[in-house]
Amino acid sequence: MTLDVSRRSLLALGAGLGASAMLGSSAMARAPKLGTQTPYWHRFILGDAEVTVVSDGPLPLGDPSGTFTGVSKEEVKKMLADNFLSPDNVVLEQNSPIVNTGDKLILFDTGMGSSKMFGPTTGRQQKSMMEAGIKPEDIDAVVCSHAHIDHIGGIVDANNKPLFPNAQIYISQTDFDFWTDEGKMGSPAKDFVVHARKNLLPVRDRIVFFRDGQEFLPGVQAISAPGHTVGHTIFMVSSAGKSFAFLGDLSHHSVLLLERPRMEFSYDTDPKQAAESRVKLLTMLAANKTPVMSYHFAWPGYGHVAKAGDGFHYYPEPMQMTL
Repeated sequence: MTLDVSRRSLLALGAGLGASAMLGSSAMARAPKLGTQTPYWHRFILGDAEVTVVSDGPLPLGDPSGTFTGVSKEEVKKMLADNFLSPDNVVLEQNSPIVNTGDKLILFDTGMGSSKMFGPTTGRQQKSMMEAGIKPEDIDAVVCSHAHIDHIGGIVDANNKPLFPNAQIYISQTDFDFWTDEGKMGSPAKDFVVHARKNLLPVRDRIVFFRDGQEFLPGVQAISAPGHTVGHTIFMVSSAGKSFAFLGDLSHHSVLLLERPRMEFSYDTDPKQAAESRVKLLTMLAANKTPVMSYHFAWPGYGHVAKAGDGFHYYPEPMQMTL
């Protein structure tokens, strides 16, 4: 079959295509750039409970040198680069689960609050809760893994007014006593003591101390994990046969402190004891295939740990969709 295509028709076709292309390009360019992200919360089901993870925002630690120790600076940077992470700026997340059991609304850790010790990106927990449709006055219990500023900093506001007016506060007594001790105001821990006193003393009458192994709230069991602080605690959260472990600061980093779990972290009160707790408890959780949530892992911090050689590997859980 022969096609009779004239020069005039080819020129007309070319002109039409050019005009269409320009029109399409122009139409696409008119769509504005939004410059916004999704709200900083994620929700999933655990047995009969509903879990909402809210963020206090990214917490940058900067250069890892001097913060992660016991391994050469070059090896730390290589571990980060090999995992497509910046070798010059370690950035942690701050993931707080809020567990709705049907009877109680339980928040784990409260973020940095009004403190900007680690920069301007922290302190958004209250905003994240609002985005998730959760009111601070509806929180029945605030459970603290330990008394460092990024975990108890949001108990009161800048004017020392409690942000969770109807909640009891749960923490280990050893951590409370250690970090509210006025005698430590002249020590290198001064900044942490100042913030612990600011956030914990105004609600002292509402504080309840838990014991190792105690189920102090329905479905919430304390498991002692000392070293990061003297009373650092992780929590087994259970509902209708399903569980996850909220790790607090058992491991700050899903690569560095999992691949090399005996690496030391400069913010630990007792780095060697912290490493022992990390290895012991991660070994148990990996063997039992218990899901974990880490306060500082990449958002939303929920997944599994598995043994990998002398260390561990973290596998993020695919995000559930609730309808």
